[in-house]
Order: sequence, then C-alpha cells, then structure tokens
Amino acid sequence: MTSAGPPSPRAVRSLPRTGPCRRQTTRSRFCDASDGRRSATFRVARTGSVPTVDHRPSGAVLADDPLARVAALPGVRGAADTARAAVDALLRHRVLRRQSAEVTAEASLRAARASAALEGHEVSLDRLRSTLSAEGTATSRATADQGGEGVDAAVLGTVRLYAELGVLAPAWERAPRQALARMHVLLGRGVLPDEDLGRPRADAGDHPVGDPLRLGTPPGSMETSVRLDGLTGLLIAPTSAPAIVVAAVVHGELLALRPFGTLDGVIARAAARLVLISRGLDPKALTATDVGHLEAGAGQADQVAPGEADQVAPDEADGVLGYQAAARAYVHGGPEGVTAWLRHCARALELAARESLAVCEALARA
Repeated sequence: MTSAGPPSPRAVRSLPRTGPCRRQTTRSRFCDASDGRRSATFRVARTGSVPTVDHRPSGAVLADDPLARVAALPGVRGAADTARAAVDALLRHRVLRRQSAEVTAEASLRAARASAALEGHEVSLDRLRSTLSAEGTATSRATADQGGEGVDAAVLGTVRLYAELGVLAPAWERAPRQALARMHVLLGRGVLPDEDLGRPRADAGDHPVGDPLRLGTPPGSMETSVRLDGLTGLLIAPTSAPAIVVAAVVHGELLALRPFGTLDGVIARAAARLVLISRGLDPKALTATDVGHLEAGAGQADQVAPGEADQVAPDEADGVLGYQAAARAYVHGGPEGVTAWLRHCARALELAARESLAVCEALARA
C-alpha cells in the first residue's frame, strides 16, 4: 500500500479559548487550557496518532488544513463518499417524515448495546429491552441502578449516555473537553465511585488503565492533556474534511489517549457520534454507528498485534480491518495505520446506515 508521508508542521494562530477554566472539580477538571496567549503546531506522529501538538509562542495564522490532508490519504475520500451516500439514502426514507423519533430511539439503543459490547460488556438486545421496559416500578429502578438482572451497570450507563447525546451537542461544539467530562459523569454513574466521575486519570492511580482493545500503555497524563488541547484546536479550526474523517480522528485519538482510565472506549465512540450529529452528517442520530463497528471487517478483529501494527494487512474481501485491529493500526501503525482506521470508520458508518434503513423498512411494514 502506498501512502502519503506525514504532513509537515504548520503554524496556527493562537487557539481560542473554548470555555472558562475553573477549579478542578468532578465536572470541570477537563476545562480547556488554551488561553489565547499560546499557539500550536500540529503534526501526524510516527506512531500514527493524529494529531499531536507542540506548544510554542507564535502569532502566525492558520496556513493549512491538517484534517483535509488526512482526508487525502489513499482510499479515504472514496470511502467517506460511499458512507455519505449510504447516510443520504437513509435520510430520504419516507418513514422519517413522521417517525424519525422512533428510528432515533432504536438506533441509539442498538448503538449503545454495540458500544458496550466493544468495551467487553455483552448483553442481548432482548435482555436490554426487557430491563429498560421494566423501569417504571421502584423495584426495577433499584435493580437497574445495580446493573439489572443479567445487565451490567456499564451497559445501562452507555444507554443513558447515548440517549443524552443530542442534548450534549451544543456543549460539544462550545467546549469539547468539558463535554467529555460531562459524558463520563453520565456514563459512570452507578459504575464508578463518585469522586472518579469526570476526572482525568493520574499517572499513579489506584486502578490500572482499562485496555479492552489491547492497545498498550497510554501516554502519561501530561502528554494526554497536551494532545487533548491539540484535538480541541482541530475541532475549533475550520476544515474542508468530511465529517466522517473528523469523527474518526476524534474517535481514534480518544482510544489512544484514554483520558479517564475507565470506559474510555465508550466515551470515544460517543464523541465520534457527537461529531456526526453536530457537523450535520447525521443530525438526528439515525445511524446505529457502533453496530457498524461490530460488523465492519468482521473476523479480522485480532489480526494486528501491538508489535506488528506497522504491517497492516486488511481483509482482501473489502480492504477493511475489524474494529480492534483497526484501532491498533491507528495507534501503532504509522500513516498506513491511520488510513486503515479511517477506512474502517467509513465502512462502519455505511453498515450503520444500512442497519437503520432496515429499521425504517420494518416500521413501514408495521
């Protein structure tokens, strides 16, 4: 596979402040550190993570579009266009004229169940529906708070988070880091101690950093904070890159950084879904995005080991790696690994749109 080399560093103007920094509390320790006095230079690192950030004094203006250059990697633009066409076909379905809310609710439930499964918390869709439908009684609410019969509390937290993504979209656009902290609070309630909710992980914590995808040791807390600043800068800056590319970069970076230390995969997938909502590709959250991640490149999930990620070898059938292998390729595989991850995410969105299209057809026949 041929691939364009990593982009050269480009100076950008000082990052605008996305929100006031406050005291470090459960919900605000992830406030944006950019204060208008510092600017940043973004680059694609040799590890394949996009982007990293170097802070240095500068008054230069934005000279390039890093995300557009990522979108120009071989095969990415075509895959993004195919995914966009699948979403557009879904949005044209006649059922959505009157029943879009039902499709959104069903897509959210299916995506949440799939995201929990990717994090290692398996539950059948029928079992999840049964638990949620029983929440009208006091007994069932108490059972649900403890995880439900056969339903892990993390699964219910994921459902709760995905149901609130539409409400979180404005906060995501204004201050992504504060939105991430709020997302962790919603997700972790009943799963984690209250003092850990929304708080960034420390280098020397009492609990090991979760690694369900076997990505290896994440960066230290200082590097994680700096790279989150860089990611925030990319989200604020204008770009001509397709929304699916922006979502994939956000998704991959949060998987690589694991800023909270627990349930970070769910946060990464929810953030990618927020990008698709806020950037208008899927404004009503109709696609079951994480179902697509389960299905894309199925059978290739364990193909790339952390030490072998520079030798990306996707499935010949459709050229797409499974979710776990694609995530490892992004973190460890250089530019070709980034390409493999972006193509996986595009394929996942295409499959997710088809899944939701099937839901629309079922509603039309009912």
